[in-house]
Amino acid sequence: MRGPRPMPLSRMSRGITLRQVAPNAVTAMALCFGLTAIRYGISGEWERAVAAIIFAGVLDGVDGRIARLLRADSRFGAELDSLSDAIAFGVSPALILYLWSLEAMPRFGWIVCLVLALSCALRLARFNAMIDVADQPRKAAGFNTGVPAPAGAGLALLPLYAWFISGLDIFRDWRLVGPWVLLSALLMISNLPTLGWKRMRVPPAWRIFAILLAGVFAAMLMVAPWHALLALSLSYLALLPIGLVSYSQVRRRLAAGQSVAVPPSALPPSGPPAE
Repeated sequence: MRGPRPMPLSRMSRGITLRQVAPNAVTAMALCFGLTAIRYGISGEWERAVAAIIFAGVLDGVDGRIARLLRADSRFGAELDSLSDAIAFGVSPALILYLWSLEAMPRFGWIVCLVLALSCALRLARFNAMIDVADQPRKAAGFNTGVPAPAGAGLALLPLYAWFISGLDIFRDWRLVGPWVLLSALLMISNLPTLGWKRMRVPPAWRIFAILLAGVFAAMLMVAPWHALLALSLSYLALLPIGLVSYSQVRRRLAAGQSVAVPPSALPPSGPPAE
């Protein structure tokens, strides 16, 4: 039985360009931030642990855009991105929430954390399995199926934001944290249509206000980061029913044979295409 053909020496000597490496390097940085969050969680440095996950989320949004800009997408990058997301937005938040609160939950605290980590992995597996499927009406219309992994991790950490702000132990109580973590996990693997970035449009009359709001939010991240993240999480929750209603309208238009404005498609990023 013949083995695989060896790579030509000329191709091996050329190597790969920095343009191809850059998106994967950013993904690796996100993975390291996710692992660092676990380290801070073990030592009880909760604010640094959450901040590391937030930085991982920022990098996760950047790597795909860098890949599209540089036209450096690859199958290797897709696999690395999935591994990074599973750790940074599944395993890390689950361990932090367990060490912070759910360790005190009798018998089932660890199970709740496993549900969060497993739900993130299942969501990523489902998404990867659909990458090559051409007929995806929701994606074509600019919608996600379920809550994306970074957003799901951000929602799961919402009790921590409230605890940082208020210092009230009620937000650390496993009776509150446990059900909330389960809800966040179920939102990730649900079939709920959620608004994607391509679907969010700003009316021309609101453009100046949107820019102002973005600037204020950036300033809040520097001055009062936990207030800003809490407000962002609550705003995302408020968008969930809007996404459901909006997709219902799109389905009715399609059923009636009307045309629907489809956001422009994007090249695949270094990891799974951003929903």
